[in-house]
Amino acid sequence: MKILFLDQSGKPGGAELCLIDIAKPYGDRALVGLFTDGPFKKLLQQHQIPVEVLATKPISVRKQSNLLQAATSLGQLTPLLAKVVQTAKKYDVIYANTQKALVIGALASFIAHRPLVYHLHDILSPEHFSQTNLRVAVTLANGFASLVIANSQASQTAFVAAGGRPELTEIVYNGFAPENYQPAESEVKKLQQQLELEGKFVVGHFSRLAPWKGQHILIEALTQCPPEVTVILVGDALFGEQDYVQKLHQQVATMGLEHRVKFLGFRTDIPQLMTACDLVAHTSTSPEPFGRVIVEAMLCGTPVVAAKAGGAMELVEHGSNGFLVTPGEPQELVQIIHTCLQETEITATIAKNAQAIARQRFDVTAINQQIASLLTQRWG
Repeated sequence: MKILFLDQSGKPGGAELCLIDIAKPYGDRALVGLFTDGPFKKLLQQHQIPVEVLATKPISVRKQSNLLQAATSLGQLTPLLAKVVQTAKKYDVIYANTQKALVIGALASFIAHRPLVYHLHDILSPEHFSQTNLRVAVTLANGFASLVIANSQASQTAFVAAGGRPELTEIVYNGFAPENYQPAESEVKKLQQQLELEGKFVVGHFSRLAPWKGQHILIEALTQCPPEVTVILVGDALFGEQDYVQKLHQQVATMGLEHRVKFLGFRTDIPQLMTACDLVAHTSTSPEPFGRVIVEAMLCGTPVVAAKAGGAMELVEHGSNGFLVTPGEPQELVQIIHTCLQETEITATIAKNAQAIARQRFDVTAINQQIASLLTQRWG
C-alpha cells in the first residue's frame, strides 16, 4: 500500500512526531507532503522518510479564523490543491494528519478518487477552534473520510459531540520507541552540570509556551515551594504567542525567581532533560487531546503530574503511575511537589510502575501494527 501523508506544519509538534513513527515503516511506499517548509522537513529526511513541500505560500487560516478569513484563503489553496491531486494519483490512500491537511485532503480525495484517512490529534471544541473551523472539520470528515483515527477517547468523544459520525472512528494512542528514552547516565550528569541543576529538585515543563499550556501556573506554584525547587521550561512560542513569553519572563522577575526558573527554548535532547528532572509537570488549562510529554516522562522513569482533563486522564491513574491535579490550581501542584520531596520511596515506586506500563501500552511497534491493520482491513 502506497500512502500520501499530508501535514500543514513546518515545525515538529506532537502530531508531527507521531507522523514520523507512522510513516517510517512504509519507506519509499510513502510520501509526506508538507504545506510549509521548516525543521520538520529536515527531521523527516533524517529518518529517511520521503518528503516534499507542496505549497509555495503558507496557509493563513488559524484555529480561531472566522468565515470571512476562511473564505479569503481559498485563493491560496487552489495551486496547493492542484499539486496534491496530481501527487495523490500515484498513491493508494491520502492520510491527513492535521486539520488544514484534512481540508486539502478531502477535496483531493474527491477529485483524485482516493480514500481519505483523517488522523485526529485535536479536541474539536470551542476552547480550541472557532465555530467555522469546527463545522468545516466535522463536515469534511463526515463527508469524505473513510476512517477517522482519534488519538484518545477524549478526542473521539469531542469529535462525536461536535457532530462527527461515531462509526468512522477508531482510537489509536501515540506510539513510542522505549529504547529512545534510556539516555546514558553520563549524558544526564553532564546536562545537570551544564545547567547548574546539581543538588536541586528539578521540575520540568515540556511544551510550547502558550497560555493554555499553563506554564504560568507552575511558576506561581514555585513561589510556595522550598528554595531547592527549580523549574526548567523546555519549549518556545510557536504560533505568534510571544506576548505570553514576555509575560512569563515578567512573572518570573516580579516574583524574584530569576535564579530558579530556566527558559531552555526548543531542545532535541528531551530524554536526557526529562531524566535529569525529579518531576515532570503537565499543566494545561484546557483538555489535552493526548499528552505525549506525559508518556515520555513515564518512559524516562521520571514521576509525572498532569492536569486532570482530556487525554491525560486516560494516561495517568493518580497514585499508581503518576499524579493528577485540577487544571489551573497551583496549590494542588504545590502539594504534589511537596509529596515528591518528602515521600521519595513511594514516588520512585510510582515512577517505576509508570515506566513498565508505558513500555507495554504505548510500544510503537504494536501501535503501528494497529494502524496497518485498520488500513489493510479497508483497502488491502
